[in-house]
Amino acid sequence: MSVSGLKAELKFLESIFDPSHERFRIIDWKPDELSCQFNVNGDELLIIHCNITESYPSTPPIWFVDSDDPSLTQVLERLENVRRSSTLLLQQLKRLICDLCRLYNLPQHPDVEMLDQPLPAGLVSQDRKHGTTDEVTSEEEEEEEMGEQDIEDLDHYEMKEEEPVDGKKSEDDGIEKENLAILEKIRKNQRQDHLNGAVSGSVQASDRLMKELREIYRSQSYKTGIYSVELVSDSLYEWHVKLRTVDPDSPLHSDLKVLKEKEGMDYILLNFSYKDNFPFDPPFVRVVSPVLSGGYVLGGGALCMELLTKQGWSSAYSIESVIMQINATLVKGKARVQFGANKHQYNLARAQQSYKSLVQIHEKNGWYTPPKEDGKKPYNPVTELELGLEMEPELEWTLMI
Repeated sequence: MSVSGLKAELKFLESIFDPSHERFRIIDWKPDELSCQFNVNGDELLIIHCNITESYPSTPPIWFVDSDDPSLTQVLERLENVRRSSTLLLQQLKRLICDLCRLYNLPQHPDVEMLDQPLPAGLVSQDRKHGTTDEVTSEEEEEEEMGEQDIEDLDHYEMKEEEPVDGKKSEDDGIEKENLAILEKIRKNQRQDHLNGAVSGSVQASDRLMKELREIYRSQSYKTGIYSVELVSDSLYEWHVKLRTVDPDSPLHSDLKVLKEKEGMDYILLNFSYKDNFPFDPPFVRVVSPVLSGGYVLGGGALCMELLTKQGWSSAYSIESVIMQINATLVKGKARVQFGANKHQYNLARAQQSYKSLVQIHEKNGWYTPPKEDGKKPYNPVTELELGLEMEPELEWTLMI
């Protein structure tokens, strides 16, 4: 679908569910994302986000909600079963509103039936005013004759080549050429895997990770060298993140300078791995090197942060915000480089075991809640130990360092 066709869909939605609608509201939209509110009871508003992929409607939109309620997760997962069509977004939204009304025992709103109507001709023609009628008709007929894979290829071409008509920046603006090449390589690999029947991951996770990677490449923190990101074996589902800059007044900053002199390494290497259900589950993050003490780093290199557990995670969090929070947490936890330590003590198996033990402890006893004026802090291990909680000896020893 062309950008103009998608914008016509979005404008049609906004005309029905405006910000004052009694049940469902379109708060904001762009060609690649949609922000909505579902009014549960007048006091409770459910915030819902939608990421629209480049290859829409061949690839369905990705929905997520600011809630950990498993019932809401199931509602969003059922949207994947909506039959593909040229107005997939409208049909998914109809299903979403109907399912939410059932979930909260609310009457079905009559406006949802309007989503079955064809798009008003005025909206479509208005968004296509930059092209001739013959060109538009030819484009539609050609897409109808093409297979799903060809439509996907056409979508990639249109999204790259079509000039913005409303002054909004292209999604590739602000990204260096070498990083654009990485994004294009990922897309080609995904397309080839699809043709070979060797697809890994999920459409939902892959599209969200592509969006996260694009935002990182565009960010100032990345461009100024605070951190860097590399894909492990060209996999979108495993990243190496190097924290290159920490608070210059911290002992960790001094340790990294010494580390560079001794070993030629001036960064903290983190491994991020993602599952198929990302962004509904957090990434698994561990320190690979150097070996650290303090900083809320557990045995094997796992990190003791509520943010990285299902309990503390939100699908609305960006990966860059997670990276920057880890950076701040290491400094706040007074992390120090353990020079001369056994480098093999950090590995995936030990990190997973430490993380599993951590989650079990906090599911039973909760997390440390800081004073409101201090904001939301990472977990405080001293508080846990003072409570006399039972934990594995290895985990307890690690926390006490």
